[in-house]
Amino acid sequence: MKRLVLAAFLVLGTSASLPAQSSLLLFGPAAQPASQSVASASNFNLVPELALPPAPARAFATPSLPALPNSPARPQGYSDDVGTRWELGIGYEYVHFDSVPFSADLHGLHTDLAYNLNEWFALEGSVVSAFGSDVFAGETSKYALYTAGGRISWGPSRHRLTPWAHALVGGVHVNPQVARESKDSFALQLGGGADWRVSARFSIRAEVDYVRTQLYSDSQNNVQAGVGAVIHF
Repeated sequence: MKRLVLAAFLVLGTSASLPAQSSLLLFGPAAQPASQSVASASNFNLVPELALPPAPARAFATPSLPALPNSPARPQGYSDDVGTRWELGIGYEYVHFDSVPFSADLHGLHTDLAYNLNEWFALEGSVVSAFGSDVFAGETSKYALYTAGGRISWGPSRHRLTPWAHALVGGVHVNPQVARESKDSFALQLGGGADWRVSARFSIRAEVDYVRTQLYSDSQNNVQAGVGAVIHF
């Protein structure tokens, strides 16, 4: 009887362990309780974590650009956009005109317009209008000189004092009328002067010229001088 009871308990224990084994085979470790999973995971964490050294920082060097050369300094008084290429001169003019028929001292105005091609050479046009004393029984003497040519300057325009010289050709008109003679003639004007720079746009000018004319079937060699102002624009 005892043997029969012991055999029954063995059969019941074997049958009870079969479902647990089958569930483990079907569902894997996930079907186990959480406590068993934690315990199993802790059992496999036997190898300690290795501390890897930090990766070396890679330095990226920015290539240095070559230094740009300094732009050349512009001379004062000249510019491509604003500039002082043009000059307008206006002032007082004294003319001594001496010829065979008459001689007169005349006073008037001169007007000069110049365009500077560069710092030392300019194209220039000049007009002088003067009135003098009465000649030939009360007839007023008149003098008009109109010439054009080139002008050369010494020293940069930014200097305070700029000397210059010019050579101009053109014509002259002289009154009074002389019998059987023309009042108009070819004229050659040679001379020079200096500009005193007051500001970037304003100068004071003084000049003296030799003027050769061909009037009254003869040649005349006369002198004129003037002072005035010059506007740079």
